[in-house]
Amino acid sequence: MAKKRELFLTFARISASCFGGGYAMLPFFQQELVEKRGWLTDEELLDLHAIAQCTPGVISVNTATFCGYRTRGVSGALAATAGLLTPPILIVLVISAFFWTFADNPMVRHALTGIRACVCALIINSTVKLYKKAVLDGLTFLVFLIIFVLAAFVGLSPALLVIGAAVAGLVYAAIRREGKA
Repeated sequence: MAKKRELFLTFARISASCFGGGYAMLPFFQQELVEKRGWLTDEELLDLHAIAQCTPGVISVNTATFCGYRTRGVSGALAATAGLLTPPILIVLVISAFFWTFADNPMVRHALTGIRACVCALIINSTVKLYKKAVLDGLTFLVFLIIFVLAAFVGLSPALLVIGAAVAGLVYAAIRREGKA
């Protein structure tokens, strides 16, 4: 079981080394929480991340809160959330003091361009890993494909997509139960 201090430091380290928000943090969460620490399984991380998208607030903060709660209850949720929020608050305070001085610097703009490309690659890598765990058969592939098209080309709310996928899973389970009865 994770200690509160360990939760705080783990989420502080993730947020201090990651740019781009909840989706960009997913590979870091996967590596740190699943592979390195074993606090969650890939399936649990997928579930927590899906729920985090459907609940009000920032996806990364919600994911940290849910993970902290899963490992240590309310105190773990508070520790993980505080850990995730502390570095960005400090970094934003420092950057805000100097941003306008350096905002037009070509070196800063080019560095940020490179960081954005890196974040995209990390998200794709994490998505491929999680896809292998989540898409198990023809039905889950069909749900994946439909949700992908709706998200990428129609622009439906992630909350609606997750709810729709959950309903599809429940309907599928009910049909399978009826077929076995």
